[in-house]
Amino acid sequence: MMSSKKIVWTIVKIVISIVMVMFIVSLVYKWAGKAYDFGYRVFAEEPVSPEPGMTMSVAIVEGKSVMEIGEILEEKGLIRSAFLFYAHEMFSDYHERLQPGIYELNTSMTPDEMMAVMAAGSGEEDDLSDMIESGNSEASKPLDEEGGSVSEDEIGGE
Repeated sequence: MMSSKKIVWTIVKIVISIVMVMFIVSLVYKWAGKAYDFGYRVFAEEPVSPEPGMTMSVAIVEGKSVMEIGEILEEKGLIRSAFLFYAHEMFSDYHERLQPGIYELNTSMTPDEMMAVMAAGSGEEDDLSDMIESGNSEASKPLDEEGGSVSEDEIGGE
């Protein structure tokens, strides 16, 4: 027959084992939920705001990493998480295709839509310098309130 000390010790070991298993299961459950949420958001992230949103100019200079671009977008309120943007870019069709330039991005755009704009390149900065270099007179004309060129008649020319 077992002594009472052995019985108590056996019960204590069983209780401690059950508590440890429950703790490990709860941690696995919690982290699996977070991993699922993160994975889902990488591929299905919603825009920060609904249409029409706010449009902002974003300047991306040569040599910026995807994480740094994500941080710029997060600071401007265009995305929720720079790290999520980084992960999304890694698995997207736009991996290593983001181009430097000045872009008009909107809070109602998904990260995928923003990447499509930035991967297309030819930000305004490049377009303007190309126009000036080619001698295009449109590049040196003043702009009206909508951003279109103003004719000399409108300026007060002949």
